[in-house]
Amino acid sequence: MTNQESDSSVPTQTGSGGRVKFIVGGLLIVAAIIYLIVTSTQASAQYFLTVDELTERKGSDIGRDVRVSGAVIGDTVAYDPQSLTLKFTVAHVPGDNSEIEAQGGLAKVLYDAVNDPNRARMEVVYIGPKPDLLRHEAQAIMTGKLAEDGVFYADELLLKCPTKYEEVVPEQAEG
Repeated sequence: MTNQESDSSVPTQTGSGGRVKFIVGGLLIVAAIIYLIVTSTQASAQYFLTVDELTERKGSDIGRDVRVSGAVIGDTVAYDPQSLTLKFTVAHVPGDNSEIEAQGGLAKVLYDAVNDPNRARMEVVYIGPKPDLLRHEAQAIMTGKLAEDGVFYADELLLKCPTKYEEVVPEQAEG
């Protein structure tokens, strides 16, 4: 009976040992997946700074990739089609949506930003084709690096032009 008990216990031990290995292996795979999701989310979650925030933290952000937002000042836009070099200046706009709504919406905030000579401003240089939405009072969201001379060299340029869409909506509502 001792042989039978030991023989019957051997398969049970390897069976439960196999289950333990399977569970531990499964938990390691799940932990690895969770780790990859968390690290990739943190790496890609990049909030934008305002022009004020970037100029205040100028020393610590020089040479680092940052995302910044500002209102385009239309008469500063200069584009060289030969070298695809676009230069323009942006003015500070608040980064908080509740503050934007309290001031009358994005179109009003952008209008106020470009017409206030006391707002912080920053020169931007972007190499690439000139975007169609680049115009006076457009919101520019740029990813790039701040140089020691205070110029922001953008690698990516996204533009929002709320006045373009505000003009279209009332006509559609009437029709």
